[in-house]
Amino acid sequence: MSKPSIPKGTRDFSPTEMMKRNYIFDVIQRSFRNYGFKQIETPSMENLATLTGKYGEEGDRLIFKILNRGEKLSSALKNIDASTSQGKIEHQLCNEALRYDLTVPFARYVVQHQNEISFPFKRYQLQSVWRADRPQKGRYREFYQCDADVVGSNSLNNEIEFISLIDEVFSDLQIKDFTIKVNNRKVLSGISEITGEKDKLIDLTVAIDKLEKIGEEKVVEELVSKGISASAIEQLKPILQIKGTFQEKITELKGVLASSEIGMAGLDEMQAVFSFFEKQALKNAKLELDMTLARGLNYYTGAIIEVVGEQGTSSLCGGGRYDDLTGIFGLKNISGVGISFGADRIYDLLEEKDLFPDLQVHTTQLLITNSGDNEQQMLVLASAFRREGIHTEFYPDASKFSKQLKYANANAIPYVIFDGKGNHPDSYELKDMHSGEQHFHSFNDIISLLKK
Repeated sequence: MSKPSIPKGTRDFSPTEMMKRNYIFDVIQRSFRNYGFKQIETPSMENLATLTGKYGEEGDRLIFKILNRGEKLSSALKNIDASTSQGKIEHQLCNEALRYDLTVPFARYVVQHQNEISFPFKRYQLQSVWRADRPQKGRYREFYQCDADVVGSNSLNNEIEFISLIDEVFSDLQIKDFTIKVNNRKVLSGISEITGEKDKLIDLTVAIDKLEKIGEEKVVEELVSKGISASAIEQLKPILQIKGTFQEKITELKGVLASSEIGMAGLDEMQAVFSFFEKQALKNAKLELDMTLARGLNYYTGAIIEVVGEQGTSSLCGGGRYDDLTGIFGLKNISGVGISFGADRIYDLLEEKDLFPDLQVHTTQLLITNSGDNEQQMLVLASAFRREGIHTEFYPDASKFSKQLKYANANAIPYVIFDGKGNHPDSYELKDMHSGEQHFHSFNDIISLLKK
C-alpha cells in the first residue's frame, strides 16, 4: 500500500499552525469590521462560464475545472474526436470550476442579490481559492484570500480608506518594513495610446506586470512576440524607468501623457490620493508610485495597489478599481474597488521574521483524569466546569495516571484533576502541570484560579 499524501501545492495545518493562521485572520477581520465591512461567503465552485474570460488568457488557463459526471460526461465524450481542441474539450467536459479568486464570485453575488443589498455595499470575505499553477515557495495551488470591496461608489475616498486600512493591518501584525505601491490603469491606457498600441493594452499590461520577475530583456521579448512595434517598445522603456519623488514622477508623466485624456485623468486620480497622505501620514507604510505596477487581471480600470515587504518580497496584498465588473453579468455602471490580503504569504513572512506573538498553544485548560471508579460522576463534573466557561476534557479511557499526565503534557494542558477520592470530600485534587504542585481546592476556587 502506497504512503498517503496530498496533492502538490496543498498543505495540512497542525493545531499550532491553525492558531497562528487564526491570529492573522483575526487581525484582518478586526480592521475590516472597523471600516464598516460586512462578511459574506460564496460557494467553493462556480459555473465555469462565470469565471472564464475575466482573468485574461493566462488566468483562464489556471482555473481548476470540475469534470462533469454521469450522463452529462457520457454525452460530451461522444462529441470529441482527435481534431477537437483542448479548450473545446475542457468546455464540453466541464460546466463548473473551483473559484480562482473572490472578486468575480463577488460580482456575480452583487448582481444576483442586487434587490437585497443597499449601495454602496461594503463586504469582506475570507475563503480558499484554487489555481492550477506550478507550486513553488510562497505560491500554492490552494490558498486563502482575505478580500474587502466597496461597490456602487465612484469616490476616490474609497482608495484612500483602503490604503489606510492596509497600513493598519500590517502595523497591527508588527510588520514595519513594507511599501504600498500604487499605479493607475488609466495611466497605462494613456501610455498604450501615445505609443500607438491602443489595441494592445492587455498585452502591454500583462508583460509590464512581469518586469520585476523576469527582467526587461524577457519582457521585451514577450512584447515583440505579441506584435508590439519596436518604436513603441523604445518609447515605453524610459517611461517605466522614471525615477524620483512622487511629485517628480507625476510632473514628468504629465509632460509625456499631455496628449492622452485618459492618461491625464489617471494622473489626476493618483495626485488626489497622494495629496491626502501628504497631510495625514501613514503609521508605517511607505507609499510609492510604481510605473511598472500593472497587475495582470483584465478587470482593473483605475487605481491599482500592491503591497511588498522589504527587499521586494512577493506581493502580500493587492487590489484596485474596476468600473464595470458587474456589467459582464448584466448590471451596468456599478463601479467597485477592493483589496485582497494573501494570508499564506503573510504567514510565511511572520514565521520567517519571528513576528508571531506568544500565542497560547493549548485550548484545553483542565483535564479530568479517569480511574474507572466513578466515570459518570466525573463526566458530570466536566460538564459543570464547561458551563462556567472552562475548556475541559475528560480522559475517555481508564488508564494509568502516568499515561494521562503524559497526554496532558503533550497537549499543553496546564491543570489536571485527579478523580481518586481524598480526605476532602467537598474538594478536588488539582495538579499544576507547570510547577508540579498538587493541592486540594473547592470547585469555585478552581474556577477562580483558571479564569485568572
